Amino acid sequence: MSGEHIDLVSEPKGLETDHLPHEPVSEVEQLRLELEEAKNRTLRALADLENYRARVNRQAAEERKYANLDLMRELLPVWDNIGRALEAVARSHNLESLVEGVEMVHSQFLEVLKKYHCEKIEAQFQPFDPNCHASVAQIPSAEHPANTVIEEVQAGFCLFDRVVRPSQVVLSSKSE
Repeated sequence: MSGEHIDLVSEPKGLETDHLPHEPVSEVEQLRLELEEAKNRTLRALADLENYRARVNRQAAEERKYANLDLMRELLPVWDNIGRALEAVARSHNLESLVEGVEMVHSQFLEVLKKYHCEKIEAQFQPFDPNCHASVAQIPSAEHPANTVIEEVQAGFCLFDRVVRPSQVVLSSKSE
């Protein structure tokens, strides 16, 4: 304990010292008292460490729980715009404006994903990469080399350098 002074030579508090002779504490007794104090300091340090661990775990759980809060705030305007596009079509029955609105929302959505480092995997006409593509079919093709992506069935996405979802693709094969 920093700043605390323990007097190992004086009598314990609360004892009457009038009738006791003043004898120095034996070396064994002094060592026993030092050992007891060291045990107490160790127990307090272990308790402090356990409290610290519990606090850090609570904070980490709280951070994980709300880690996507900013992302959700960015996605809500996308949701709002989808609703606006649907309302506009319901009022006007103009499919061209619906297509235009959906294209705008699609772009807005991709921008939000990009802001959070989630980007679409470019697959069309790329060589097959099993790390980011999942082949769903093969079609013979004279136009493209074998194992080239000739159609993207479902877009894939990466978050930083990790694949969130591989692109589902159709590959070219040697024409017979």
